[in-house]
Amino acid sequence: MKDKSNVVAGAAAARGGTNATALNWMGPPMTVTLNEKALTHARGLLRRSEVTVDERDDWSEHAPSTDDENTFIEKNGIAEFAKWHLGEDGDKTEGTKGRYLFPYGDFQTLHRCAVISGESRAGQYNHDSIRDALHDLLEKIDAKAERSSK
Repeated sequence: MKDKSNVVAGAAAARGGTNATALNWMGPPMTVTLNEKALTHARGLLRRSEVTVDERDDWSEHAPSTDDENTFIEKNGIAEFAKWHLGEDGDKTEGTKGRYLFPYGDFQTLHRCAVISGESRAGQYNHDSIRDALHDLLEKIDAKAERSSK
């Protein structure tokens, strides 16, 4: 039987943190799927060059705070918030922040550091479609940055 604690730990990691309770919880595995609307949004940001080309470790400083997330939701709604997250946990209640995982930006630009971080976490917890989407975004970000530097 597969150890389900890693799946829950993956949910905590996908939000960018850890949770001791989640690490010890042995409930059913979550259902995380690729948020296609978010992927379309991310690709649009890339097409419009609304990208911050930064390094992997920058995400810890560039990620929106809880207050930033709450303010964004108050102004724009949860549907807009969802567009900034490539993962959606179908086991979580609709209309809640906890439903959306794998953020890729700061509500203004697509961040290379978030894409790198998310790709690693998605691969670690076997969210293959999300990992592949993030990998594709990273390749396109790097190719566009290379073309721009010439």
